[in-house]
Amino acid sequence: MSEIKRTAILGAGVIGASWATLFLASGRSVTVFDPDPKAEASVREYIEQAWTALEELDLTDRATPDAIKFVPTLAEAVQDAQFIQENVPERLPIKHETYAEIELELNADAIVSSSTSGLTLEALQEGWREPGKLILGHPFNPPHLIPLVELTSNNATGSDVLDRTEAFYKDIGKVTIRINKGLPGHVANRLQAAVWREAVHMAVEGVASVEDIDKAMWAGPGLRWAAMGPTTLFHLGAGEGGLRAFCDHFKDTFNGWWDDLGDPRLDEDVIKLLVDGIAEQAQGQTTQELSAQRDKMLTAMQKATQHLRT
Repeated sequence: MSEIKRTAILGAGVIGASWATLFLASGRSVTVFDPDPKAEASVREYIEQAWTALEELDLTDRATPDAIKFVPTLAEAVQDAQFIQENVPERLPIKHETYAEIELELNADAIVSSSTSGLTLEALQEGWREPGKLILGHPFNPPHLIPLVELTSNNATGSDVLDRTEAFYKDIGKVTIRINKGLPGHVANRLQAAVWREAVHMAVEGVASVEDIDKAMWAGPGLRWAAMGPTTLFHLGAGEGGLRAFCDHFKDTFNGWWDDLGDPRLDEDVIKLLVDGIAEQAQGQTTQELSAQRDKMLTAMQKATQHLRT
């Protein structure tokens, strides 16, 4: 979307800083608002650390790394912005207050995309007089390395907002999906929740350690899922017979497994079990060190596979 040149970031935590990095790498200017007085320093540090990965992924050909400024008010942030990525805390009153403050300041053709990970578009729209400019554009953390963006619009969304938003995200290297029916958590987070629920259940039941359950994922199905989704992979798993043959052969097996899946709850005992398991697995590594390790692996995987994607 070459006509979108001026962007704004509302809320500059980890998600906002990552979006800012990617927008700059794509050649856009970025105006940032965050009430935290330390936000500018932390965002600039984040950009500096993340930039090498984007260079490795060939995402900086149009980069304008210095085209960023920080402003003290929401109104100043959205002034003249064509695309606004909203990342304020995941609480409806804060979202609604933000929208009330910016709505009358927006350009006629501006788009506001919310990074909300769990709230529905309908709930967000309640904070608007005219919600046509708002769309839900949920990324996966960190947005500058994970391609996915989940898009949700509805009948109250402007007629061209979904298409323009999707084109903009694709232009900056994202992979988009369209959610046809809004649910809390959208699509990918609900998939994550389902897998983690069973991981927690098995840890609580003593089936395996937290570390080994994680290992079972990244060394097993996680590798395949990085290439293709579970339904496609099961389609391939039956050879020429495809998904029909797979289902005919394994339907009783899966029905039995589904009936036996756990339903744990994150009470204090379960949380302690998980936290202790992570501490043992981390072996003294800080969250910063683990995040850096994660990002290096994500960059390497993206670099190795990006030319294979169609």
